[in-house]
Amino acid sequence: MIKTVTEAALAVNEKLEIKKNRIKNGSGTKRLSIVTGIHGDELEGQYLAYLIGKHLNDNIELLDGIVDIYPALNPMGIDSITRGIPLFDLDMNRVFPGSKDGTMMETLCSSIIDDIAGSDICIDVHSSNIFLKELPQIRISVPTAETLVPYAKMLNVDFIWVHESATVLESTLAHSLNSIGTKTLVVEMGVGMRITKEYGFQLFEGILNLMKKIGMWKGEAKPVREPIVSMNRAVGFVNSDAAGIFVPCVEFGDSVHKGERIGDVLEPLTGRVAAEINAVCDGMVFTLREYPIVYGGSLLARILMPDTPEGGEQ
Repeated sequence: MIKTVTEAALAVNEKLEIKKNRIKNGSGTKRLSIVTGIHGDELEGQYLAYLIGKHLNDNIELLDGIVDIYPALNPMGIDSITRGIPLFDLDMNRVFPGSKDGTMMETLCSSIIDDIAGSDICIDVHSSNIFLKELPQIRISVPTAETLVPYAKMLNVDFIWVHESATVLESTLAHSLNSIGTKTLVVEMGVGMRITKEYGFQLFEGILNLMKKIGMWKGEAKPVREPIVSMNRAVGFVNSDAAGIFVPCVEFGDSVHKGERIGDVLEPLTGRVAAEINAVCDGMVFTLREYPIVYGGSLLARILMPDTPEGGEQ
């Protein structure tokens, strides 16, 4: 059932409408919310919303509970290929929890929080930007780790990154929901303005597994991968020393050693290698440059350091 979560009047007799698809069956009271489209240039979640919606509708007899799918919290951003909210020049994920007596966007965000609140679990799906590609991962703040990590392990991601609380912005949807007791997991995967089908299927299988584990799904759920869990482990940042075209020679999930060549920055004009790019530490590559044009200082990769006393505990 398609429902309007909230709406606001726009110019020229138009309306901004935020909608959800509620899929319900059986007598179960468990509720899962799947949220995406907060940023208009992050489209990986659009494909996931389709996969989940189609599978549940085709196998509705196997569902025992409620699944709410919010495919586009920022529909104007998606329509205009804009990260933020057009006209307002705002990052929507810096407005939550909003206010019932605030600006138009604050009241919309407040209504979204009210609608999702009470879900047993909320999955907030994001992509990277157009420059970087991210291995499927879940990001969790330290204060919520004890509660959320067990659920994150069910979702078939490669990596769970537990952040210090100081790095978590209080104005995000996830922080606002976790603060009121609605368990919310933030997924980052893929690249901006693109759809990586294999990542969509990977998280789709993870969501079915989670639903099975919490008693919402009576159908098949395939075994999921065991993710690496980083509890404050150090991360190495690889930046370019030159301008040019970055061509990597490693893949996501590869283990590298400090000093090992992971790619080159090439000069098309002169036909020479402007810079050989080497790993700054031992570890696993979990972020890699997708957009090849780089300048001095451009981020090329992130490497998760091994589980050592210096890097923190796994």
